[in-house]
Amino acid sequence: MDTAQVQARVLAAAQEARQRAYAPYSRFRVGAAVMLSDGVVIQGCNVENASYGLSVCAERVALWAAVAQGRHDFIAMGLAVASGTPCGACRQVLSELCPPDMPVWVITDDGAVQAFTVAQLLPAAFDASDLDREGTE
Repeated sequence: MDTAQVQARVLAAAQEARQRAYAPYSRFRVGAAVMLSDGVVIQGCNVENASYGLSVCAERVALWAAVAQGRHDFIAMGLAVASGTPCGACRQVLSELCPPDMPVWVITDDGAVQAFTVAQLLPAAFDASDLDREGTE
């Protein structure tokens, strides 16, 4: 499958997932889809809660669903949003779980597609090496 086909599949799956978002408070619906090395696509959507801190973003839902199935072989992600790009928390999770050169495509309501790599979304990401520092409190 070439890059254009991967992009088309993950963006279509993200747009489909967006329709299932549970966003009664913000009404900001987001869909995500992550493709695995064998072409399997796992979807996620944002799920809000009246206790806002318990809400979760679409990107994390998709990634965590894959991890829950024992998968870590991510090759691409697509996001469908009204506008914007992944939040900081999702960028951190992407940097932890995905290859730095993995493409992340974002399609917005106006049909515009932005392309990023994980490393571009979060340069100088916090990682496990930052936790192993002697002499820090």
